[in-house]
Parts: sequence; structure tokens; C-alpha cells
Amino acid sequence: MHIASVGVSKFCFLLSVALCCLLLLLIPALKPPARQVDPPQPRPRVGPRPSGRSRPAGVSASPSKLSGGSEDEGEVIRTELPKNRNDSPKTGLGPQHAGPLSRSRPPDELELKDIFIAVKTTRKYHKSRLELLVHTWVSRAKEQTFIFTDGEDKDLQQRTGVNLINTNCSAAHTRQALCCKMSVEYDKFIESQKKWFCHVDDDNYVILPSLLRLLSSYHHSQDIYLGRPSLDHTIEAAERVKSDGSVSVKFWFATGGAGFCISRGLALKMSPWASLGNFISTAEKIRLPDDCTIGYIIEALLEVRLTHTHLFHSHLENLQKLPVDTALDQVTLSYGGFENRRNVVSIGGFSLSEDPTRFMSVHCLVYPETEWCPKPKAGDRN
Repeated sequence: MHIASVGVSKFCFLLSVALCCLLLLLIPALKPPARQVDPPQPRPRVGPRPSGRSRPAGVSASPSKLSGGSEDEGEVIRTELPKNRNDSPKTGLGPQHAGPLSRSRPPDELELKDIFIAVKTTRKYHKSRLELLVHTWVSRAKEQTFIFTDGEDKDLQQRTGVNLINTNCSAAHTRQALCCKMSVEYDKFIESQKKWFCHVDDDNYVILPSLLRLLSSYHHSQDIYLGRPSLDHTIEAAERVKSDGSVSVKFWFATGGAGFCISRGLALKMSPWASLGNFISTAEKIRLPDDCTIGYIIEALLEVRLTHTHLFHSHLENLQKLPVDTALDQVTLSYGGFENRRNVVSIGGFSLSEDPTRFMSVHCLVYPETEWCPKPKAGDRN
């Protein structure tokens, strides 16, 4: 009896094992057929972006992709542009500095309306200096010229129709006051969406055709900083932006007294140290005036070299040495102050008593059709 039960148990055990083996063999056959997966396809090449379409925010672009294009409204394109090389010199440019437009970008189709001209002045010079500018070259570029001052002058604004901006900065000729005005200039330019920012002082005459010709040889999306140094060497300052001031940095800067121009592409890159009051704090850290601070941001922080040009002129030069036959080819001219009233360009026209700055005489040579300019006598032909 006992032997019989043992036999039954063994039989059941073997039967169970056989059934398990059978199930294991049947499981793969019971699964649904696997879906066939297509092999990965190669990614298509991205062709050039059609003109007129905006680039998504934050996407970098190489210089070749920006050739001939302008920036979309409100778009900041950050791109690593080639550093300035020792290109062939052009008229007015030093041979050791940036040359004209690179081959990858066609020249700008530039008009006067594309330029933002900022004139820095102060309330006490509205009568003696500013009215002369409004009477001469500013009258030819009223919509493009913005005058930054430190006091209201509704009478002047109503009589002349100029863009007079009260910065509410101090009227003192101090580093802080000058940097305050430059900070407002920068922010107003960024708001304007214009292609070029050009700063001049209230003792500069801007020869507008020459300015347009000079800027047209570059593209506003390039990193361009144009101007004339007042020194024959770099300036040195303690580095207090990137370090604690224990190290120094050397850089060139274009003197504001002669004027300078900055492309929009470069101006946008200055934003972290220049926009919304940051310019004032940057200047305080290095303890330098406004034009030096511009040079510091561009050369020391952004590592873009100043393009030296001899077409900008300040009262710090001996202006009488400027060849008369080249005077109208310059971009800016100036005149000496009270300490050197005879430091003016040697150009014919009005008498020195009528025109001590020579600005009226220059203006009549550039725009002889001006109503108040002397008309040539009958039979006179030049």
C-alpha cells in the first residue's frame, strides 16, 4: 500500500515537470509578433535661412550666416567675430589697425537716418556753442541728432525743433557728470534701433557726407569702434571689474572731444557694462571719465580693438596744420577755447570776426546753397 502511494507521487511529480517544460516551449509562440523597426535615417542638412525670417532667441550665428543681413527688431545676435587684423589702410586709418569691411559682408546701404548722432553739452553753452551747431550742420540732420544736456530749454527747442534731452545729470564738468550723460546717450541709442552710434561734443562740426561715406565702408553688425586717440600710447587702469584691482589693464580709447562711432553690433555686446546705469558703475570701478570707460569696455572687456582714424579732430590738436584741401574730407572739426581762440582750421570764407570758429565758412563750402551763405559773384566760377 505504501509502495503504491510512492509510485503515484513520483508519477505526479514527473507529470508536473513535463507540463512546465511544455509551457516554457509554448510561451514564445504565444507572444504577438514584434513590430519591425525601421533603421535610423540620416538627418537632413539644414539649408541657409531664408531672408526675412527671424532667428530663434539665443541661437548663435557664424559671421558667414550674417553676411549682408541686418538684425531683426529687438533681437540680440551674439557671434564670435574675427579680431581686427592688419588690413590694408584706407584714407584716414592707421595701417596697424582694422581695415575696411571684410569680404564676408557687403557694405551697408547706409542712409543718414540710420545714424544716431549724440551731442553732449551743458546748459551754460546753449547760447554760445549749441546755437552755432543748430545754425549749421545740425540743421541738416535734425531728426538724426540728439542733444544731451543738463537743463530744460523750451525756448531753444521750440525755435529750432531740435531733439533736446534733459539728462537730469549734474552740470559740473566732473567724471560722474560726464559718465551720467554718456549712460543716457547709450540707452537712448539702443532704444532707437539705429545702426550706428556717433558721439560728438558741442564744439564739433560734423561733415555729414564724410561721416556717411566712412561708415558705409563697414557693416553695422561688425564689431567696429572708430575714433582718434588723444594720446600716442595706451592708457593703463586698475582692473576692478574682472579682479580686485591688484592687476592693471592697458587699452586705447577714442577721445570724446574729437568724436567716435560704434556699430550697433558692438554696442549691443557692451550692454552688461553699459545699459540701464551700468555704465556709471563701470566708470566708478575704474575711476576714469566717460570716453576712457567706453574704450575700457570695448578693448579690455570685449577685446575689440579701436580702429584709429585721423578723420576726427578735437581742439587738442593744432588745427591750423590741417591741409586746407583736405578739410572737407574730414569727419569732424573743432576749434580752440578761450585759452586758444586762434586754434581753428585755416579755411577761407567769412572774416574771423564774423566766424571765429570757421564753422560757418565750412558749412557754406559743404552746403553752398544755404540761404545765409554768400552767393558767388556773377562771372565767378570755381
